Amino acid sequence: ILQELNLPPDVLEDALTQVHRKQALAQQARQRKRLAGIVGAVLVVAIAIPTVLFWQNRQDLGRVSVQQDRITLTQDTQALKSIDRQGNPDVYYRVTLKDVPIGKKLALSCDWADPSDQVVKQNRFETQPVTTAVWTTHCRYRMGSATPTGTWTVKMFLDGRPLDNATFEVK
Repeated sequence: ILQELNLPPDVLEDALTQVHRKQALAQQARQRKRLAGIVGAVLVVAIAIPTVLFWQNRQDLGRVSVQQDRITLTQDTQALKSIDRQGNPDVYYRVTLKDVPIGKKLALSCDWADPSDQVVKQNRFETQPVTTAVWTTHCRYRMGSATPTGTWTVKMFLDGRPLDNATFEVK
């Protein structure tokens, strides 16, 4: 090859060194591309998995709805439409939820609004891990003798999404 190219024989070592260098650089370029592909795939998976889990969780929580609700006093299970504020009763908003995702904790809150529609109490809590698709929970508000009379409203929210509300009279 050296004779065909009309090159002196002493450049053979330099030529071989250049050929080996080009081969090594080509090998490094292939390795870099392969590594970049692997890193890219890992990043896509690392982003995709939490995104899919987040949206699945949102869909699971989006299916939760109210099966039954009622206003009661402390241990009463009988639904009330009016409450006497004398005696400072604890008023409970008892809600039975359906299509609850089993194994998850629910972030619930309740807003208690007086007759002028002012929120006077907020309950915020997280449930224990849910064990059944139908789940009963409650919010509580203690009435006092200075509690305004009239029509009250209590609203329940799941992760900020309104689930249900109930009205009752305070006398």
